[in-house]
Amino acid sequence: MSENVHPRADELESLTTLELVQLMDAEELRAHEAIHPQLGEIARAVDAVAERLRSGGRLHYFGAGTSGRIAVLDAAECPATFGIAADLVQAHEGGDDAQEDDEHLGRAHAIEAGVGAGDVALGISASGTTAYVLSAIGVAKAAGATVLALTCAPGSPLGQAADIAIEVETGPEVIAGSTRLKAGTVQKVILNMISTGTFTRLGHTYRGRMVNVVATNDKRRARAARLVAELGGTSIELAALALAESGGNTKAAILMLCRGVSAQEAEELLSAAGGNLNTRLTEAQRP
Repeated sequence: MSENVHPRADELESLTTLELVQLMDAEELRAHEAIHPQLGEIARAVDAVAERLRSGGRLHYFGAGTSGRIAVLDAAECPATFGIAADLVQAHEGGDDAQEDDEHLGRAHAIEAGVGAGDVALGISASGTTAYVLSAIGVAKAAGATVLALTCAPGSPLGQAADIAIEVETGPEVIAGSTRLKAGTVQKVILNMISTGTFTRLGHTYRGRMVNVVATNDKRRARAARLVAELGGTSIELAALALAESGGNTKAAILMLCRGVSAQEAEELLSAAGGNLNTRLTEAQRP
């Protein structure tokens, strides 16, 4: 548990700076290793989220303190990475100090967000006892949402309330109670897995590329052109032309080049496949 004192805590002041960072590095490695036994539950969570989002639901993160800030970071990165609507993955943050204990605030945030039966609510709390998170999850569960838990305390109230509980025993932190260390690392890694796994399953990537990239600046426009050229087997110039004809739709441009169809036909094919480029290109490869 993060509140327990680390076995080498009494040595910290006498360690050299190199020894201190070596100790922290070793603990971070242990945190990553602690995730391994939970990979099955993480995969279950990914499949559950993908199923709900495929049917029109949303993914809601609820966290306070460090957990809330990590949730905000993951949610904020999803639109740019996967080309999704800004409200598809939402992070609701309870803040620090007294707000972590505010049951009324958790309930209010869940109600205001309109969490419903088609959604997924993921509660994030190192201790699994944060009142803000538990109350928000209670509202989500009552509304019929699929409830997931991410904690570093096996058997916690949050884990017991969830349909799928990801419980990673990280052990004591180098600084007792500082959950921004190993617990924070574990939470960020697992949220990476959940969001990336979900949108990979939903076809927002193709062969490890961000094919749903929204070309809103020079860097992204250049990336989109490179992707279309590489996956479409053509030059940058022809890729740029296909992108222009498709209105900047990277997946449509790739499909146009690979299957020799018009922009409109490519968009219709993608729409019928739920936007999944892999489905349409796999069909084209069949004898």
